[in-house]
Amino acid sequence: MTETKKDFCFCTLALGYRYRLMAQKLAGDLLHYAPQTQLIVYTDFPKDFSNNLNVLAFKHTQQGTLRCVNDKRFLLQKALSIYPATIYIDADTRIISDMPEITQWLPGITACQKNLIEHLQKREPKSLDFLRKTASKLGITSNVWEEVKWVGESIYIITRDNGKEIEFLETWGMIVDYLELNNLHLNDGNIMGIAAAKVGWTIHKEGWREINQIRKHLDASYNRPIVSVWQSWQQRLGYHYRLNRLRIKALKNFKFYYF
Repeated sequence: MTETKKDFCFCTLALGYRYRLMAQKLAGDLLHYAPQTQLIVYTDFPKDFSNNLNVLAFKHTQQGTLRCVNDKRFLLQKALSIYPATIYIDADTRIISDMPEITQWLPGITACQKNLIEHLQKREPKSLDFLRKTASKLGITSNVWEEVKWVGESIYIITRDNGKEIEFLETWGMIVDYLELNNLHLNDGNIMGIAAAKVGWTIHKEGWREINQIRKHLDASYNRPIVSVWQSWQQRLGYHYRLNRLRIKALKNFKFYYF
């Protein structure tokens, strides 16, 4: 592993062969354009990154019942246990220029943002009432709810905030579990804004644009491979296993999850 002199890292989630290949290319880009910056990867096959000298890879299996997008919270927790700040970046991204000089960010989240209610009204209006109910269960008042932000999911920065980042990640997990128990599978950008509101975070903009300009997002989700009958069956089994496991876990906080 190369010497790391930065007080921040990049991190990404790479589950499945296709995303592991893309994450390896991302690691190569970082080695070229940001050679002193480490990439932390949560992946199903860490050995695939053994030749990437700037990668610290950890074993991870999908926790989300239907999708793994909200598994990013586990990755972020690991990254922040090592570095004061971490830049989450989608694996299907290429770095195309040198890192900017700005390498310090305000505590909390630095990201692209927009009003969550307006975002959901355009993209997922059926989920709006349920998310409003979720926010209320968390003690978020109606006036705060009106100002909750949607967070751009493909690249953002999380910086330690005297332990408040742990509360944020735990709240994120509570929201995900509650939604999935009710068969609502939303992207992390919708959920992060609610968790941020719960812990009292303002979502910052300063320093995000400079980081965003050095990358090109390929968005591989629009070009998914064909799933075989066997793979489809495996996915169904995995979904029901994870859902039943979540139902049992939720019994520990029965009032929150079931009322």
